[in-house]
Amino acid sequence: MRVALTRFLLIAVSVALNCQLATAQPRQLGRPTPPPIKQPQPARTTSQPLRKASDLIHRQEPISINQELLAQATPDDVHVIVSLGKQRAYLMKGEQVIIDSPISSGKRGHTSPSGKMSVLEKDKSHHSSLYGDFRDSKGRIVRAGVSARIDAAPSGTHFIGAEMKWFMRLTGDGVGMHVGILPGYPASHGCIRMPSQSAELFFNHVKVGTPVEVQPASS
Repeated sequence: MRVALTRFLLIAVSVALNCQLATAQPRQLGRPTPPPIKQPQPARTTSQPLRKASDLIHRQEPISINQELLAQATPDDVHVIVSLGKQRAYLMKGEQVIIDSPISSGKRGHTSPSGKMSVLEKDKSHHSSLYGDFRDSKGRIVRAGVSARIDAAPSGTHFIGAEMKWFMRLTGDGVGMHVGILPGYPASHGCIRMPSQSAELFFNHVKVGTPVEVQPASS
């Protein structure tokens, strides 16, 4: 009786094991499949519209004139103040501002000299002896913006100095106040560039000997 029971139990266990093996998932041979690699996503960028060059240039306040004071001013009672930091020039009568004008002073490497000076010379139709253009026999520009001290003239050309209308000389080496291009920042070779209207008004209301104070950019 016991032998028969033992055989029955062994058969039952064998059947159970075979059922478990039949229903189990088969194991895959070889190396396990690695998890998928996540590809890095490109960083999101916000496109900015391109700015015009004119937007990057500082817009200077236009010339301001006190017409009542201007009518009273004479070359004997005015003086000039130039602020390199503010990029402004002032025609003064005492402590009163007659004309407030934008300027463009010397760029880096050609910084306008500062200090107390005076008008040394007035020349309505002055031309630079140092900076200008190389032109051919017909007056056509071959090379523009050259220095007569540094650049060699190409064959068949000659030097013509840059026009400096309403020139008011401040130093012996050629720095002065005159008509020129104002891009909104210091851009000259040392001179004080002014709008045409400002330069003419200053020219007509100063004399040789008029005091000029050029204040440095740090003041």
